[in-house]
Parts: sequence; structure tokens; C-alpha cells
Amino acid sequence: MRSAVGCFAILALTTCGAAIAQERGHEESHGSYTPGRAPARGPKPTRNAAPAARPEAGHAENRHFNDQPGHPNAPHVDNGKWVGHDSGRGDARYHVDHPFEHGRFTGGFGPRHVFRLGGGGPSRFWFNGFYFSVAPDDIVFCDGWGWDADNIVLYDDPDHPGYYLAYNTRLGTYVHVLYLGPQ
Repeated sequence: MRSAVGCFAILALTTCGAAIAQERGHEESHGSYTPGRAPARGPKPTRNAAPAARPEAGHAENRHFNDQPGHPNAPHVDNGKWVGHDSGRGDARYHVDHPFEHGRFTGGFGPRHVFRLGGGGPSRFWFNGFYFSVAPDDIVFCDGWGWDADNIVLYDDPDHPGYYLAYNTRLGTYVHVLYLGPQ
């Protein structure tokens, strides 16, 4: 009888603990897209990617990122996988003739460094005295960003020298950004 009561108590505690964790948003995710929590780390370098040619002027590129129902049609992070970051070093869209010409960003990277956008727009935005611009080919993916209120987290881009990745914690999407320097 004692062992039956003990087993029941353990089962009840386990069930309650799982329900509480799920309610707080800590449930284990199996392929679900969850904005709000910044990824623990940036993407790994892409291996063996074919070079991407720059589309002709005036022709919209047909890139799709909504890999599953409910996912955004923009680069995003799904369970640590950086969806859309797969073109590699040869991608002409993210080539910079003079990488880091305004210096390197030193304000901190990863989820321990969350920055609130202070104003501007895709061509020039800022926070904490640091200025950035979104890569021309990524501007379409930052529709809906709150340029004076959203929180972002920055990551190094291992494939495109000169670029960083700005992850919008509210939307769960990211874009390539260039550092323009301090004030």
C-alpha cells in the first residue's frame, strides 16, 4: 500500500511539474517556432553551399522561409536551426568590399546582451549609441519591426565578413546588418 501511495505521489508531482513548466513557456519544443527567446548561439558556418547570384535589378527575388505552417516567411530560428542562413561565403548578396570599415561592434553578442532599438529604419537604426543598417536584400524581411521599441540580439555572421545577424526577439526573425560605428 505504501509503495502505491508513493508511486501516485511521484506521478502527481511529475504531472504538475510538467504542466507548470508548459504554462511558463518552458515546454520542450518539437519542431515548433517560438519567438521571444533569443537563440543561445549564432549559426554555424555553412559548408559546401553553392554561390548565390545577385538577382537582376528590378526583379524581386523569390525566397521562401515559411518551412512549416505558422512559421514566418522571413529568416527565423527554429529550435536552434537558423532557417535561411544556408548560402555560405560565396553569396554575392552579402559581399562587402571593405568588411568592418567602421570598426567592429563591441557591445556584446548573444542572449545575455539584449538591446532596445532607439529609432531610425532599415537603412540606419541605432541603440545605445551604436548605428547599423540592414543588408539591402534583407530589408523586405524586417517589415513589422518596431524601430523604436523592439528588442534585438546580435550574433556574429560566420559566413559573411562584415555582417552581423540581428535577431528580433518579438518576431523571432533575423536580418543581416552592417555596423556603421558609434555616434
